[in-house]
Amino acid sequence: MPGATRRGRRRPPVTTEGTLPPEGSATALDRRHTLPLRQWPITLLLAVAALGLLTTWAGHFRLGLLLVGAAPLLGALLRLGLPDVGMLAVRSRFTDVTLMFLFGGAIVLLTLVAQPDPWLRVPVLENIGRLIGHPLR
Repeated sequence: MPGATRRGRRRPPVTTEGTLPPEGSATALDRRHTLPLRQWPITLLLAVAALGLLTTWAGHFRLGLLLVGAAPLLGALLRLGLPDVGMLAVRSRFTDVTLMFLFGGAIVLLTLVAQPDPWLRVPVLENIGRLIGHPLR
């Protein structure tokens, strides 16, 4: 067509432009410290989750899974309360805190209602097997 400009193929830039790191993603401690200490918030969460998995493996599934669920809840509190949390900051503060609270809360809730002998009884969940057509017993 006369007068129309032809749009050619444009190469993507070699480096990503226009993205910023999430708020609070600076290291928790300065470069004088070793990497695990600089990134102590995520190191702490990984240690709590690993302790929970080891406890579960040792045969105390409920206590171990409560520790696994406590790790994201602790992460949400750290992300909410500290100005810089290093690699624990992935997205915006609101998104990180919301998702960690939801996932940690779900793990803790499911652990508390797990059979046999649940520590928390939820009447709606008592008959869930009958609602979907599978008897629980």
